[in-house]
Amino acid sequence: MVTPPHRDSEPQGHQHAHTHSHGPAVPVSAHLRKVIAAVLIPFAAAVLVGLVALWPDGTPAHERTGVGFDRQTQQGKVVSVVEVDCKDVNAAQLPVDGETSPPGGARKGGGGLCEKATVEVTSGPDEGRRFVEVVQPDAPRQLREGQGVVVAYAPDAPHDLQYSVTDVNRKFPLTLLAGIFALAVVLVGRMRGVMALVALALSFAVLTLFILPAILQGSNPLLVAIVGAGAIMLIALYICHGPTARTSVAVIGTLISLLLIGLLGSLFIGWASLSGNTDDNTGLIHGLYPHIDMSGLLLAGVIIGSLGVLDDVTVTQTSAVWELRQANPTMTAKQLYRAGIRIGRDHIASVVNTLVLAYAGAALPLLLLFTVAQSSVGTVANSELVAEEIVRTLVGSIGLVASVPVTTALAALVVSADRTGPGAEAEASAPVRSGRGRRRRAKS
Repeated sequence: MVTPPHRDSEPQGHQHAHTHSHGPAVPVSAHLRKVIAAVLIPFAAAVLVGLVALWPDGTPAHERTGVGFDRQTQQGKVVSVVEVDCKDVNAAQLPVDGETSPPGGARKGGGGLCEKATVEVTSGPDEGRRFVEVVQPDAPRQLREGQGVVVAYAPDAPHDLQYSVTDVNRKFPLTLLAGIFALAVVLVGRMRGVMALVALALSFAVLTLFILPAILQGSNPLLVAIVGAGAIMLIALYICHGPTARTSVAVIGTLISLLLIGLLGSLFIGWASLSGNTDDNTGLIHGLYPHIDMSGLLLAGVIIGSLGVLDDVTVTQTSAVWELRQANPTMTAKQLYRAGIRIGRDHIASVVNTLVLAYAGAALPLLLLFTVAQSSVGTVANSELVAEEIVRTLVGSIGLVASVPVTTALAALVVSADRTGPGAEAEASAPVRSGRGRRRRAKS
């Protein structure tokens, strides 16, 4: 009496595991497809119109200031390194990495052995030209023979001072790491991994070819971010998960959450009087392009930064509801929502913690400075630099939390309203076969 029920339940369990891991999403009825299309087609059309209307002619040119990232740079190579007495090269008077010497020219370590590096320019019109770079013993970056470096070029400086080492060439280790990442994604994700890499490349293309140049050209940063985020969302979700109703529900849930994030971000950025101009980089941008709305740029960053995590949450919740329906076709929309929201609560806890720790990790040097200054928590939180991160984190987290019930409810309503959707064949045939089997066993 125990074995037959076990045989009846085994195909359901196998079907659930197979569909979640490998099988495509079960198609829904034509009626529901039309309803979903009626919502998404106008949105996709609006995104397309926005891309055409706001598409930039390219990054606008400007006269280089020679400050920070706005310097002309070329590639170089350290040809030789010799040790010399720092006094012989007057190293006590030389600044390290753009810093100025303290009064009197004294510097810690100024009387030790310095490194005198000969650097050759390996790119640009002055390829083959050599110059000398003196590195003090207490400098954070030391040079070695054969090392690739990035050199800054100052055309208005005296001839012997036009070139200087500004950074180390990290192209090879970064390229190698990117290759290992891509290989790991493909080996584990297989075809899904390949499609994820394609979606990543296209998303990066939208960011670099549309969003950034459009903002620099003077378009409204918030409008550009909404159009760009919409394009990235459609590209990434449909390429990675296929053009199915399940993906479409995740797209709608992501869209609703992004709208909420945009509204809350706009409200609290204005309410907290956040200018978006808080460090050297944003100050340089504002100086080069004063027409850019920096607070709008801050809001655009909040929207784009939240998009990646939102995609993860909405797709997971939609898939969970679909699989619950596949495993038990008799579940109602209310039951599906309750089961899905229980899964979502675990997801919320982990994702919100991830966001907070990610922002805290990025701002760790800043937090250390506040700790050294023995500032109170209130003083730290009230500073604009930290307040920006607080608003960014909390607004994004609110959008993430809201995406769970919204997407779960949408998925439960769609999959329950579909009479020919997931599990319909199992509901129509499996209980009949099992019922006949039970009747036969009862007669026997």
